[in-house]
Amino acid sequence: MLAVGAIALLTLLTSACGGEEVPGAPQALSAEEIAALPEATTYGKVPDAPEDPRPNEAVAGEVIHPEDELVVYAAAGSDPIARLPVKQIESPTWVPVIERQGDWAQILLPSRPNTSAGWVHVPEGTVESANNDYIVHVDLAAYQLRITKGDEQIGEWKVGIGKPEYPTPKGRAFIIASIAETENTYSPIVLPLSSHSDSHETFGGGPGTVGIHTWPDNSFVGKANSDGCIRVTKEALDRLVKLPLGTIVNVA
Repeated sequence: MLAVGAIALLTLLTSACGGEEVPGAPQALSAEEIAALPEATTYGKVPDAPEDPRPNEAVAGEVIHPEDELVVYAAAGSDPIARLPVKQIESPTWVPVIERQGDWAQILLPSRPNTSAGWVHVPEGTVESANNDYIVHVDLAAYQLRITKGDEQIGEWKVGIGKPEYPTPKGRAFIIASIAETENTYSPIVLPLSSHSDSHETFGGGPGTVGIHTWPDNSFVGKANSDGCIRVTKEALDRLVKLPLGTIVNVA
């Protein structure tokens, strides 16, 4: 009774001080209800996902990896909109957290539409959490890519970007996977992003995922000559592949 009374008093005091009540655990869903939700991967579409609410706001640097498939909600304690699997294109799923409310985390999603977000309920033990202070900045007008870690600049390179008819999409995205290329020879490794082409619904048999990769020569540097991907030099790719999955990529 004493413990219950203390909790009730704390809740009352918090409300009296104007604090916001953190939503509790969501209502349990059946396996059938979860299976009916769209999958939040680069191949999927989550039409009810809200947009990234504060794309220019700094984040704490937390990234999470689900131990099991997670249900994604439109808001903390709101309606389910998708399910987040433990893998993305054969890489472990790591997504950046852009806000926290108790056991709820707002994350960026890897699916269409671009710059979409959602909330997951992640009490202790349900996800692996790590700190990632790296950010990739892409300035389309300057054909420039920079990597920073906190206040430190790690590197800066000139890049190639999408043609005017196939523009590289702007917004806050993140690295979702690292793929050793076996079908094409233009890049040994491709880093798919969470963003997708607005001009190509599909491309090369895939879902139109935008990626970062090299090219057989450096003729692309400082030019808009791709189908939406960001082309980088070998030196830049060698540094980029060392970044953790879930690293935010700001394209402006």
